[in-house]
Amino acid sequence: MTQTIATQIEAMLRDSLNVNQLYIENESHMHSGPATDSHFKVAIVSDDFTGKRVVARHQAVYKAVDSLMNNPIHAFSMHLYTQQEWTDKNGEIPLSPNCMGGSK
Repeated sequence: MTQTIATQIEAMLRDSLNVNQLYIENESHMHSGPATDSHFKVAIVSDDFTGKRVVARHQAVYKAVDSLMNNPIHAFSMHLYTQQEWTDKNGEIPLSPNCMGGSK
């Protein structure tokens, strides 16, 4: 059975990070073009992010999903939090902006 891209992302992130909470949203429908599994937004809550700057957090996530980047993933939005940051934000994930590229 073939795994979806979202399922592959989840497995890679859970294998690489100590994940408290993970949200994955396929936002491909919001973008132009034929790709149906190419634009994703993730929100990750992990104690691994404690004491790390945003760049280091992004690097850890990119390293985890590296084999999917550029093909099949075209766009990958990340919202990365410690448990305390997540609590302070009341568990709210920012909305993604409208696509401005392609034929739209």
